[in-house]
Amino acid sequence: MDKTIEKLVSLCKRRGIIFQSSEIYGGFGAVYDYGPLGIELKNNISQLWWKEMTQVHENIVGLDSGILMHPRIWEASGHVNAFHDPLVDCKQCNSRYRADEFGEEYNSIQWDTIQCPKCGTTGKMTDPRQFNLMFKTHVGPVEDSGSVTYLRPETAQGIYVNYQLVQGAMRMKVPFGIAQIGKAFRNEIVARNFIFRTREFEQMEMQYFVKPGTDDDIMKEWKEKRFQFYPDLLGVDASKIRFHEHGENELAHYAKEAWDIEYEFPFGWSEIEGIHNRTDFDLSQHESFSGKNLNYFDQQENNRFLPYIIETSAGLNRMLLTVLTDAFWEDTENNRTVLKLHPRIAPVKAVICPLVKKDGLPEKARTIVDGLKPHFKVLYDQQGSIGKRYYRQDEAGTPFGITVDHQSMEDDTVTIRDRDTQEQTRISSDQILSFIQAKMN
Repeated sequence: MDKTIEKLVSLCKRRGIIFQSSEIYGGFGAVYDYGPLGIELKNNISQLWWKEMTQVHENIVGLDSGILMHPRIWEASGHVNAFHDPLVDCKQCNSRYRADEFGEEYNSIQWDTIQCPKCGTTGKMTDPRQFNLMFKTHVGPVEDSGSVTYLRPETAQGIYVNYQLVQGAMRMKVPFGIAQIGKAFRNEIVARNFIFRTREFEQMEMQYFVKPGTDDDIMKEWKEKRFQFYPDLLGVDASKIRFHEHGENELAHYAKEAWDIEYEFPFGWSEIEGIHNRTDFDLSQHESFSGKNLNYFDQQENNRFLPYIIETSAGLNRMLLTVLTDAFWEDTENNRTVLKLHPRIAPVKAVICPLVKKDGLPEKARTIVDGLKPHFKVLYDQQGSIGKRYYRQDEAGTPFGITVDHQSMEDDTVTIRDRDTQEQTRISSDQILSFIQAKMN
């Protein structure tokens, strides 16, 4: 694991952001638990995405479909027969890798000439074999072939099979979108880079149903909108994100066009979101397998058609890792580690500290905490020196430190410290709320 990622993993554990799942039992591979600050950060990001997708678009609505669905759905989608990863093993040290990590054209590789990245042995790599990534389970009291179903490996299919119900209930007209945030599960054999690739994760997807022939222009619009989400709303460094277009050999079987938004992680450029033109593949498949007519009726033009679908698909876990990586800063000049999270998404917006534990300062600080709590998450801290209290919160990404001192008792002012610059400003206590809200916006 990259040294920077190792430091980030350590910080996340230390500050209650992310823990290894089942740690007291030795851990459970490629599954993670989100601590008190982690769930706040994750919720802030997902709520920002949800607002951006649904609240500001009159023609996009939400959905929460089931994790367990009819097994025929996964036959129609192609997951039962085609959702595989190519795997290779080192017969010397038993390490396992995805074959495509050695090159996109892995089928043409002479595997007996490949050196194992872990043990360095050459000539001990197996040929690639396919492994289905879906988790099987059984529904009902009897475990037989008729009770087999799967934990969903993606959330998109739940949107497709509900699209007609949503359209009718909400009287939507093409073009319209359906957004969903939900858990998905993939039996990743080779999972690495912290929360980048995990077996249990959350997807944030929006499927946009359009009239065939308009899909190319709408694809361009959504590419731009999704790219700008990262610097404009999450505060991610724009120089560290880029587009990657899928070439002919990379395109999925359902895609007419596909682009990835990539971020430059310490371990290299990697996908954080995909924008795909899926044509009418999905609705055609479900129409064929279900026997139901899924055409959309255009009253204005008095004709029926299967909509094309423009998909935006992002992993909340990867988006969270992007934000954490981008915010991680070792301030060697001041001997501190900082998470430079944008105030909009920071788990805690401010820490309120009485300078000393007497003279009415704690009571004054508590009054300020109570006034801010209904608006956003804040903390009260009176343990240790004021410098140590600030530095603890710098690591946790808290953008503002508010200190109540003896002058506060005289004129009702406080000092408010900026996490990144460490500059302190004296303001009236009744200005704290508007000050922080302005920074968040």
